[in-house]
Amino acid sequence: MEAPGAAGDTPTLAGPDPELAATMGFSGFGKKARTFDLEAMFEQTRRTAVERSRKILEAREREKEDQAEKELRCPHTDSPASGSSAIGAGSALTPRDTACSESEDSSDEELTGPFVQSQTSAQGQIENTDEEEEEDDEEFIGPPLPPGFKDSDDDHDDDDIQEEDNNPVKKIPDSHEITLQHGTKTVSALGLDPSGARLVTGGYDYDVKFWDFAGMDASLQAFRSLQPCECHQIKSLQYSSTGDVILVVSGNSQAKVLDRDGFPVMECIKGDQYIVDMTNTKGHTAMLNSGCWHPKIKEEFLTCSNDGTVRTWDVNNEKKHKGVFKPRSVQGKRVIPTTCTYSRDGKLIAAGCQDGSIQIWDRNMSVHTKFHCRQAHAPGTDTSCLTFSYDGTALASRGGDDTLKIWDIRQFKKPLNSAERLSSFFPMTDCCFSPDDKILVTGTSVKKGGGSGKLFFFDRETFQKLYEIEVTNASVVRCLWHPKLNQIMVGTANGLAKVYYDPIKSQRGAKLCVVKTKRKERQAETLTQDYIITPHALPMFREPRQRSTRKQLEKDRLDPLKSHKPEPPVAGPGRGGRVGTHGGTLSSYIVKNIALDKTDDSNPREAILRHAKEAEENPYWVAPAYAKTQPKTVFAEVEQEDDETDKPEWKKRKI
Repeated sequence: MEAPGAAGDTPTLAGPDPELAATMGFSGFGKKARTFDLEAMFEQTRRTAVERSRKILEAREREKEDQAEKELRCPHTDSPASGSSAIGAGSALTPRDTACSESEDSSDEELTGPFVQSQTSAQGQIENTDEEEEEDDEEFIGPPLPPGFKDSDDDHDDDDIQEEDNNPVKKIPDSHEITLQHGTKTVSALGLDPSGARLVTGGYDYDVKFWDFAGMDASLQAFRSLQPCECHQIKSLQYSSTGDVILVVSGNSQAKVLDRDGFPVMECIKGDQYIVDMTNTKGHTAMLNSGCWHPKIKEEFLTCSNDGTVRTWDVNNEKKHKGVFKPRSVQGKRVIPTTCTYSRDGKLIAAGCQDGSIQIWDRNMSVHTKFHCRQAHAPGTDTSCLTFSYDGTALASRGGDDTLKIWDIRQFKKPLNSAERLSSFFPMTDCCFSPDDKILVTGTSVKKGGGSGKLFFFDRETFQKLYEIEVTNASVVRCLWHPKLNQIMVGTANGLAKVYYDPIKSQRGAKLCVVKTKRKERQAETLTQDYIITPHALPMFREPRQRSTRKQLEKDRLDPLKSHKPEPPVAGPGRGGRVGTHGGTLSSYIVKNIALDKTDDSNPREAILRHAKEAEENPYWVAPAYAKTQPKTVFAEVEQEDDETDKPEWKKRKI
């Protein structure tokens, strides 16, 4: 073996000792390992890098020389004085060129430098290349770009951004869509968590379904379905600001809070319906209409009901409400709030009422309204939605009078703009703002067979209709434009939940599940019989291993006993020789048994004597007790009836 300090104390990898190899039985080793000189390797690498840099500089200097020669060929620069001065300057700089080349590289080669102008540019290029190597690893091949030059791709990008700013229709993500089948009835509630990972839908079929975009494949199936409120229609679903719980508002008087997986967290208490003053009851006493979470406080939420109150709740206290707001009409009478919402900062609470008014309270002062508009919509119609803009200054209202209005809450007497003839048949028809706060979106309702439900997009400032999407041949009830995903969710009256997205403008969400292929359905995913795996059992107790479930199923299919389909229960009067089943009550069971009993009990004496012989031979119940004292039973003999034909007419029985 070589000494560790050989070759300038460089690390060495030596082969094994031949005697040791023979002793240990390893005789297949080849030559001993190669010795590596690290200093020589570093020096070689440094020289290669310097040589490569020198070649790049020479190529750039040649280009500069060609450019200088082209300039010298011009007629106004061909004077001998200028030529001699240029030559003199070049001769004066030759020693500096030599010194630079000697200091930069220790080799005997000298850099053949150009004239003054080219030499100064070369020095600038050396400094620039050093700075670029320190700041950025990318190296651009070729001469530097002119100072005012822009790449064509940059121009296109700038043009696209400018075009999108000028044309807000370009921002609408509607190039692609997916359809989630919730059921057959109206999808009346939509909720999307703040991160955009899960969608929850609720409908008139009492079902709440959970959809996970990251876990779904192209089959687009919900991973959970439940009925949290039994036989009550779902009015509203919303995730909290942290996304860990869901508020469920249904047709009953008690709102529920579920966790992300659908398990109950709390249920609001029901109030006493016999108390006149609704402030003194602990909860709602009539059907709920709407509800939403506080945007800042994750434990607080808001509900409104047909009992004429708007109540705030705390998740940690389900025994009583947190606060009560009572909307009043012009005469001071109770009015029913049909929708409610918080402002974006959570300081204001707004409610739309059945008398057409919109009333806004300070969250901390429940007695008097802070803003009030008596004739916001037509009296007697249900205002279906209120939503604040992201900047907090504007309020959009969707009325049951087929209008969409936008208000400035600082000047709350007249709407800023209004759109009419937007039909609405549902008490939860939605409207929402776009993430950039420049577009207002709402859906329209249609009668059955009366065309397609549409999604309309209005400019917030001018209220001009920018765009419309034909969703399906049914009413559009719910709409939701998520700011993080930049995707639009729509709930329709025929049980569909549609998601509109753009592969470029949108993020995650529906893009995650459409790229996954459907999983192949395996025909036999379960074993035909329970098989206990005991790998260490004795051979006499070891069960035969099942080779293939598919082969076993094929054998079972050929067996007439195992593959026999059981007869279904008979419904109705019966068919095919089978008698139909009767009801499940006791009376029907007795009637059925009476009808099946074929014994003739018309002669009770014969019915008793039928068992006389058996009782005499095998006395069990009564006879053993009276064996010594019981006399012999004597039964009367049956007299044969005389033939009535021999009797006179007056003795015959008259029938």
